[in-house]
Amino acid sequence: MRLTAVREHQRELVLSLDGVGDRDAAHALVGATLYVPRGMISLAPHEYLDADLVGCTVAGLDGTAYGAVERIEHYPSSDMLLVAGTMVPMVDAIVLEVDLAERRILIDPPDGLFAS
Repeated sequence: MRLTAVREHQRELVLSLDGVGDRDAAHALVGATLYVPRGMISLAPHEYLDADLVGCTVAGLDGTAYGAVERIEHYPSSDMLLVAGTMVPMVDAIVLEVDLAERRILIDPPDGLFAS
């Protein structure tokens, strides 16, 4: 299938696909999972696929190891890395470096982000 358009409607994505021209054909695809070959995905600088971040080790500037990224939550204000049960905002002030080759994320967490 070829994706021809994407728009948001009531916090959901609505896709237009070649060959899906009426409501019945579209309804048959509700809930379907679409896959895109990884080589066709282009990311801007500082954009990452969730699958690339999950499992990365998260460490602080002082060398503290906080754990690995368990999953990513997406919120309107920012994406959040779930690390050892703590939500880490994926913002420039906190996430300083993402090194996918080394599977490492360097952070500068604000005081109190990780409860002791």
